[in-house]
Amino acid sequence: MYTSTFTFQKKQYDAAFYALDEQIASLAKAIPGYMGEESWENADTGLISNVYYWDSLEALQALMVNPVHQQAKAAQANWLDGYQVVVAQVLRSYGDGKLAHPCTEFQPMATTTK
Repeated sequence: MYTSTFTFQKKQYDAAFYALDEQIASLAKAIPGYMGEESWENADTGLISNVYYWDSLEALQALMVNPVHQQAKAAQANWLDGYQVVVAQVLRSYGDGKLAHPCTEFQPMATTTK
């Protein structure tokens, strides 16, 4: 499993932003391998983070190369005052089972020890 975390500082959103954002959300959810997402906002800094969960890098890459995503990336300076993307591999996930989460069904890859 992989995550792509998109952290950004927003400026002013307009109708074009909302239209592209809705298209990208629909595209992501339709890609085989999309597992879910979460959003967080830091009240102190105003930064927003969207965390997307994928079962493979190929699934994540399918969104990255989509022309609608490329269009949004090219126009991001219209709506964002800076961003950072972090792609990471999930090694394990656990909890008490009380929260619905994209990682709930995740089974980590077997590891070998020497």
